[in-house]
Amino acid sequence: MALFLTLAAGLWALGYFMNTPRGARWITILLLYLAVLAVQIAFPENHPLRLATGGSKGEWLVLGAIGVAVWGYSLVLKRLRGLTRDENRPKTDQTATSAQVELERNARHIVLREIGGQGQAQLKNGSVLVIGAGGLGSPVLQYLGAAGVGTIGVVDHDVVSNDNLQRQTIHTDDRIGMPKVFSAQRALEAQNPFVTVRPYNRRLTADIATDLFSEYDLVIDGCDDPEARYVVNTACHAAQVPLVSGALSAWEGQVTVFATHQGTGCYQCVFPNANAPGLAPSCAEGGVLGPLPGVIGSMMAVEAIKVLTGAGDSLTGRMMIYDALYAETRTIRLSRDPACPICGDAAKMD
Repeated sequence: MALFLTLAAGLWALGYFMNTPRGARWITILLLYLAVLAVQIAFPENHPLRLATGGSKGEWLVLGAIGVAVWGYSLVLKRLRGLTRDENRPKTDQTATSAQVELERNARHIVLREIGGQGQAQLKNGSVLVIGAGGLGSPVLQYLGAAGVGTIGVVDHDVVSNDNLQRQTIHTDDRIGMPKVFSAQRALEAQNPFVTVRPYNRRLTADIATDLFSEYDLVIDGCDDPEARYVVNTACHAAQVPLVSGALSAWEGQVTVFATHQGTGCYQCVFPNANAPGLAPSCAEGGVLGPLPGVIGSMMAVEAIKVLTGAGDSLTGRMMIYDALYAETRTIRLSRDPACPICGDAAKMD
């Protein structure tokens, strides 16, 4: 029997160095065993081959039975492992699997030279607060969620209505009557389970804005309330947080980035006073092209990603204006107003 064990070990070692699959090595050893068993059965007791292999016919049959039992036991264990539920598997395996899924999800970002692995990590560790979950907020939230921004807050006090669905693509018909922030949360979590969504179902007011904004790396203003825009602007300046601002009117939209902590002007520098009542009609009064919020909101999401990762040149200090009716785009340069009550020289001295 010692000869058999030596030959079996030699065959296994040879197969290992030749990179032979384990299954093929086991088959080779099985064939060797069957050959020895055939010798023990077919040849007389004193035959040189029986003496060389050693043992008796009964001993070789017992050895074969033990081998079959071990093989069967290994199959049972493999079957049981296959039936193990995911939540009962080691957490290290789950973590590795989740990391691989997230890596594959963001692969198209990672291969971009301007973003890469470091930029994607900055997105994952970043936090963005979106003001408004309506026409502009919908594409902003969807694209930032898909891009893998780790924490996304959304502020809105409104509920989903039927006339929103023409342009507010994050909401669906079965969510009519649901608060927009919870509808948006449901959509984002279904889209990307690796994103943390913080819904704030309330109206944004000056008494909470600065403290709230200081919890985020970036604020995006997509609201349709003129008064709220000035609240957002003041709070971003106070919290020293960059602001991506967008607006719509019928066929036209605009996008810009304000970063007063970097020396740029603010929203009030560009628009010192709110429009007089009735001068600028709302979407309900003047209408709005359905895809237009998607175009402008997508631009806002692009600017947010560039600010978070440092890629390219953002629209800081510039405003892009898109005219959908005539398919024209133009960019104008913005300047800080020294007399601005928010970021001007007098305000800095206070």
